[in-house]
Amino acid sequence: MKKIISLSLLTVAALTQTTFAAEFPIKDKPVTIVVPFAAGGPTDRVARDLAEAMRKPLGATVVVENVAGAGGTIASNKVAKASQDGHTILLHHIGMATSPALYRKLPYNTIEDFEYLGMVNEVPMTLIGRPTLPANNFKELQDWIKQSKGTINLGNAGLGAASHLCGLLFQSALQVDMTTVPYKGTAPAMNDLMGGQIDLLCDQTTNTTSQIEGKTVKAFAVTTTKRLTTPALKNLPTLQESGLKGFEVTIWHGLYAPKGTPSDVSAKLNNAIKAALKNPEFIKKQEALGAIVVNDKRINSAEHKKFVADEIAKWGPIIQAAGVYAD
Repeated sequence: MKKIISLSLLTVAALTQTTFAAEFPIKDKPVTIVVPFAAGGPTDRVARDLAEAMRKPLGATVVVENVAGAGGTIASNKVAKASQDGHTILLHHIGMATSPALYRKLPYNTIEDFEYLGMVNEVPMTLIGRPTLPANNFKELQDWIKQSKGTINLGNAGLGAASHLCGLLFQSALQVDMTTVPYKGTAPAMNDLMGGQIDLLCDQTTNTTSQIEGKTVKAFAVTTTKRLTTPALKNLPTLQESGLKGFEVTIWHGLYAPKGTPSDVSAKLNNAIKAALKNPEFIKKQEALGAIVVNDKRINSAEHKKFVADEIAKWGPIIQAAGVYAD
């Protein structure tokens, strides 16, 4: 009797998945992109641009739901536990790869509890300093750091923020310790940098380009493997060419569905993502944000998953060595 019941349950599950795949997207049911941060921020803007670009290729309404808190883990857990019908998906950034090291106990497994749908974009970062800093290029900055002997104040936008991660990697690459000054967001950190209260900040081009253009901060380098073409940043060297071999930090975004989402549904979502990434209007909007639309093999599920696994392996030791944890 127990075997019959078990078989019946398996049959129901299989039929349910087949139904999801056949009907997706379900008529009059929107596809919801869950964003782990508040409305108005960089990730939210990416999600809203992407929602519009995916609407036509999916043939469905695509909406954005903001579920902020706990560094993105609340939203991630919500999607991990959501229905496997393809109508609830997650847009997350580099925090997807750093959470396993930052949080002692996650309610989900980053690699095992999601279907990887594809990467969307990458946002470069810049290393900038206060306007009165006695260095005008990266070589001079390195010399000044050596002379300062641990008295440098390095700002960031908060625990686990992109600027925090970049700062950790920068200290690790130089093998120096700096006084880390966390803020509640980039804006107050930038204000103190411009005012001379802190010395250095590493943050996204979306947050730094206007200050670099206005010369209210000093810019020393970009964190990509190649120089950027943006007019205000094109003359900045990369940290790699400046001597920090292997130094690369970009704030990337990817899309995820709950584990067990039927392969046909995941394929339809992936095809819609690929169509969106070729949409001229979406590309234009991303460029305006300082973002680079992904145009390589990471737009495919397996390569996206491999990339995140590599990022987890990269950031785990750095975060652990710094002794940084979030409860």
